[in-house]
Amino acid sequence: MPESKRFLLRLDPGLFEALRRWANDDLRSINAQIEYLLTDQARRAGRLQSKPVPRPRAAPPTDDGAAPDADAPTDELSDAEESAATRR
Repeated sequence: MPESKRFLLRLDPGLFEALRRWANDDLRSINAQIEYLLTDQARRAGRLQSKPVPRPRAAPPTDDGAAPDADAPTDELSDAEESAATRR
């Protein structure tokens, strides 16, 4: 893994305290919380490519060799639903 880039960041004391509390709630360090928030916002703004989400594999055929029922409910999202979910 490449070494992280280091730089000085000046924050308003009130913002720092809010980030500290939020990091504690999420069980992260303040640094990890800031990196998480910046990464999330960069992805949402389209400035950082999202990590690919693995697509679920098709269900194997049943014991009698027939394909699974096409009308049976699945946990898979359609492409439109998946796209909308990643934009949230």
